[in-house]
Amino acid sequence: GCCLIPSTSSFLSTAPAQAQIIHAGQACVVKEDNISERVYTIREGDTLVLQCLVTGHPRPQVRWTKTAGSASDKFQETSVLNETLRIEKIQRLQGGRYYCKAENGVGVPAIKSIRVDVQYLDEPVLTVHQTISDVRGSFYQEKTVFLRCTVNSNPPARFIWKRGAETLSHSQDNGVDIYEPLYTQLWKNLRPQDYASYTCQVSVRNVCSIPDKSITFQLTNTTAPPALKLSVNETLVVNPGDNITMQCSLTGGDPQPEVVWSHSPGPMPPNSLVQGGNLTIWRIRVEDSGYYNCTAINNVGNPAKKTVNLLVRSMKNATFQITPDVIKESETIQLGQDLKLSCHVDAVPQEKVVYSWYKNGKPARFSDRLLITRNDPELPPVTCSLEIIDLRFSDYGTYLCVATFQGAPIPDLSVEVNISSETVPPTISVPKGQSTITVREGSRAELQCEVRGKPKPPIIWSRVDKESPMPSGTMTMETYDGKLRLESVSREMSGTYKCQTARYNGFNIRPREALVQLNVQFPPVVEPAFQDVRQGVGRGVTLRCTMLKGSPMKVATSVWRFNGTLLAQPLAEQQDYSELKVDSVSRETSGSYECSISNDVGVSTCLFQVSAKAYSPEFYYDTPNPTLSQKQSKNYSYVLQWTQKEPDAVDPILKYRLEVRQLAQRNTIQTFIPVQKMEKGLLLEHILPNLKVPQSYEVRLTPITSFGAGDMAARIIQYMEPINYPNPTDNTCRFEDEKICGFVQDKLDNFDWTRQNALTQNPKRTVNTGPPTDISGTPEGYYMFIEASRPRVTGDKARLISPLYNITAKYYCVSFYYHMYGKHIGSLNLLVRVRNKRAIDTQVWSLSGNRGNMWQQAHVPINPPGPFQIIFEGVRGTSYEGDIAIDDVTLKKGDCPRKPIGPNKAVALPGGGVPALHSPCLCGPLTFFLYMLLR
Repeated sequence: GCCLIPSTSSFLSTAPAQAQIIHAGQACVVKEDNISERVYTIREGDTLVLQCLVTGHPRPQVRWTKTAGSASDKFQETSVLNETLRIEKIQRLQGGRYYCKAENGVGVPAIKSIRVDVQYLDEPVLTVHQTISDVRGSFYQEKTVFLRCTVNSNPPARFIWKRGAETLSHSQDNGVDIYEPLYTQLWKNLRPQDYASYTCQVSVRNVCSIPDKSITFQLTNTTAPPALKLSVNETLVVNPGDNITMQCSLTGGDPQPEVVWSHSPGPMPPNSLVQGGNLTIWRIRVEDSGYYNCTAINNVGNPAKKTVNLLVRSMKNATFQITPDVIKESETIQLGQDLKLSCHVDAVPQEKVVYSWYKNGKPARFSDRLLITRNDPELPPVTCSLEIIDLRFSDYGTYLCVATFQGAPIPDLSVEVNISSETVPPTISVPKGQSTITVREGSRAELQCEVRGKPKPPIIWSRVDKESPMPSGTMTMETYDGKLRLESVSREMSGTYKCQTARYNGFNIRPREALVQLNVQFPPVVEPAFQDVRQGVGRGVTLRCTMLKGSPMKVATSVWRFNGTLLAQPLAEQQDYSELKVDSVSRETSGSYECSISNDVGVSTCLFQVSAKAYSPEFYYDTPNPTLSQKQSKNYSYVLQWTQKEPDAVDPILKYRLEVRQLAQRNTIQTFIPVQKMEKGLLLEHILPNLKVPQSYEVRLTPITSFGAGDMAARIIQYMEPINYPNPTDNTCRFEDEKICGFVQDKLDNFDWTRQNALTQNPKRTVNTGPPTDISGTPEGYYMFIEASRPRVTGDKARLISPLYNITAKYYCVSFYYHMYGKHIGSLNLLVRVRNKRAIDTQVWSLSGNRGNMWQQAHVPINPPGPFQIIFEGVRGTSYEGDIAIDDVTLKKGDCPRKPIGPNKAVALPGGGVPALHSPCLCGPLTFFLYMLLR
């Protein structure tokens, strides 16, 4: 192979990322709102495919993100790291602005966006509203009817009203008013002909091929809104285990309303059944309580709604409170002072609970010293209290509070309070040595607070230093023995915990509290987990492993290994890192260095890979026209370009090892490319000769220094038809060989162009259409044509795409001959596609219909802003006599000729010039518009 050539543009190496979005999915239309705003319209349920075409060196990474359709500029949490974004069955909420961000660390990232507009049309809803009013000075009433039609759609729908089959409008019928903004139709003083069938038809004008939808309503003189009545009271109290049926009956409504039952909060219970207007719930449970709504709808007037508040009797959580004399601010029980005993249960319905008090097993006798009070403002609602005025020795004893639902099969709940000289308020403390608990992550921890006093209240635990919940998920946890048990503790559970006495099932006084510290020990977290260290031979490096987190936050021991062998290492100080110095990098000292740091709880490891290997080369993917080949040759050459990543990090690169392998074959050809000059950013070039057309190859490139082989980079190269024109000599494509000058058939069209000459024509071909020979008139001369016979159908398209042309001039002229003969000729279009820009192929010329049995020439001026392709698009007409042909395609720099150039043989040009549809002077505003569109 040839030696390595530094490219002439030696500092082109790093090129900032550039990006362009194209679509490849099921689009309805892609339009430009203005130069910058792009709108991609798609039907709901179709597949969205957006591609981000990127250039730049090194090869940019691509990330897709989305903002909502609102002004919010926050990216969604998720992003797609791929050049292609695909969304199957797109939904309306997925519309909005999509951003493609291409980044390669050079300059600022390239960000391009496109707005995706999802089109849809839901089923319309038709509602009827009627009003009856007295007419002043008359004895009759006037009836007004509104028909209102609404629909969710994008774009906004158009509404069409019909009575029977006849379309209604303002001017047509004096009895009808149509209010377009409300999509409402109105009658005053209904007439007999107004009682009819009305249809509201909604349309989005067939955008995205979405068909119209409609809804019909039969208006009669009995049309009326729904009305309901319930078989039960609006509040219904039942016992658990009962079977209940609620009946919701229709008392009016035409057309027949639909009756629906619903429950809030939450769905309908699983033990329920709805039959018509009847709702039955079997073996009702406490959790089946709630509001049951019966709704009737017939789209006339407002829906009718009845609600039942269903309460299932229940009682739970019996608690007591001892409140010493509040007036004297006492916290203990003392003879001669007042005392209050309170009792509460959580019940449904709360106000139906009856409380009874007993003293020493007998009903309490009430007097002016022993009072019963309910609804004490300082206590929970519906709490019953027994107040003892001027406490005496004879008042000591055991008091029992019993809560009852009278006449209901709900078991009573009771709670007992003992009052004596031993009844004392609580104290709380942390046992000795228990104020700080240290455990390892993942193990069990027990925090303990001791409570003394009689009665002993429950203990409530909470976190002090963090606004975070307890392991149970709640902000507090209740324990009865003063111990908080934590299973499998994590480092996040470290911190201060507070234990405090509850104000229930004990004294109703200021809570007593204490603090316990929990320390959760966990292994160190270190950085770097892995580091690739490069250095030239003979130069030194320092490796540092740093402890970022850990408990305890101290390096207890650190151990270094080289390729698995223990290194002699001085003891580390008590600090947060460990260092190792490699004095001189060589083959002997290159390899894997491992640092294990321990904090006596666990060990974590930093890994360093030290070598003098060169970094990998970075291939340049944006080489214009990398394929070179001679006409009629079966071999091709490929221009391979790359830069070297960080060449100064290690010793100078002496040469590259190049390995080339044809895909699907095993044998590799290896050569070495000597290096004459190397610096950061230099674009290097090597030509790969003798590759076989049209095979693809895998190329591997490895830099080599005095140390040895560096990191390899690989890429696939594919054969692309080389662009050997426009050039000054032969710049016309006559389609004479099978390569057809690098033109290719479009894979996304309906059928292909065919290459043929007079000798290869089908003898049974359709007469009265198509050319007899090519423009030269010789039987050997080839041309391209579209065959309009079966199985082709009207509107089928065939596209022929040119190679990519590099832009070396501002203006070009596309000249070609066309033959459009036959009574069913469709259209011939010429389009321009600019590479890496929008994939909207811009039409620059078009001609339709029968142009006679002759070859004629067209000249089309274009001014693309970047590398471009031209596309010939043949569109099949209404039947089989519609063959269209092209020949002798020329692309020249500069303006088109003012007058058509005569062909080899005289060709009759209608009107002495090119047809009016492709006037050669495409100048002024239209040229500017095309230029902006192609950018």
